[in-house]
Amino acid sequence: MEEKTMLWNGRRYYSLDCRLKQIFGEKLYKLSLDGGMSCPNRDGTLSYGGCIFCSEGGSGDFTPDCRLPIGEQIETAKAAVKNKFSGNRYIAYFQAFTNTYAPAEYLERLFRPIVSREDIAVLSIATRPDCLEDDKLKLLESLAKEKPLWVELGLQTANENTAKFINRGYELPCFDRAVRELKNIGAEVIVHTIIGLPHENRDDMLATARYVGSCGADGIKIQLLHILKNTKLAELYMNGGFDALSEDEYIDIVCDIISVLPQNIVIHRLTGDGDKTKLIAPKWSGDKRHVINAINHRLKEKNIFQGCCAIVH
Repeated sequence: MEEKTMLWNGRRYYSLDCRLKQIFGEKLYKLSLDGGMSCPNRDGTLSYGGCIFCSEGGSGDFTPDCRLPIGEQIETAKAAVKNKFSGNRYIAYFQAFTNTYAPAEYLERLFRPIVSREDIAVLSIATRPDCLEDDKLKLLESLAKEKPLWVELGLQTANENTAKFINRGYELPCFDRAVRELKNIGAEVIVHTIIGLPHENRDDMLATARYVGSCGADGIKIQLLHILKNTKLAELYMNGGFDALSEDEYIDIVCDIISVLPQNIVIHRLTGDGDKTKLIAPKWSGDKRHVINAINHRLKEKNIFQGCCAIVH
């Protein structure tokens, strides 16, 4: 286990901080940006309202005003983190909604100036696997030749029944094709998963982790299910349709997931903190640092390392 501990800077999993220090020699800070796009799962192209857990902000509740030019958004985001981060290079992160859901010409005007900036080390784009047409892949390929390009795909679950229930709007072959195409153009692929989706059990969540580990992805984001106001999920929860995970349940499941992930998968996130003004449940998730510390403690307590392939209950 000593070799793993050295490789991951003392952690029991391959963290994003470790990966960034390997590549850039320093920590980078993410600047959440809004490209002003919507989502085919919200505007009627596929359906209305989006996935049942999605807030009005499309997971971009902490981004600057989308009406600001991107250059101003970057400076606003930098100013917001100046007391937390003393570095000079950042990750430009397009987080809200679906960030390839626009004509390629629009995306060119949006992304090209960003990759030419010296203060931007990585371009990170969150999108859907069904919004990666050939002309957009060609653009992304050219961008990837200028700066490291991360494309984040919202899988959430590998269970097709759950995917239909949450109104994801695409099936696994679409996701698999997108991963292959993105890898072929030189992008790094990061997969979003959600722990605690309605009617899923531990085996379902571990199956999703194993799926991500085998699909060719470079990284994973493990996200706790947040039940937010004014979502279809909130209505289901308030009517007794499912129970939110307890903190202890979540920590145990995340530790199990870490144990089955391949050692080369970068773990970009162990949990998340939703907008506290919109959060209905679980309330314990509001203290993100406490949850992460508890996960690290549990990993040590159970002697679990990423890829150890031994689930301890």
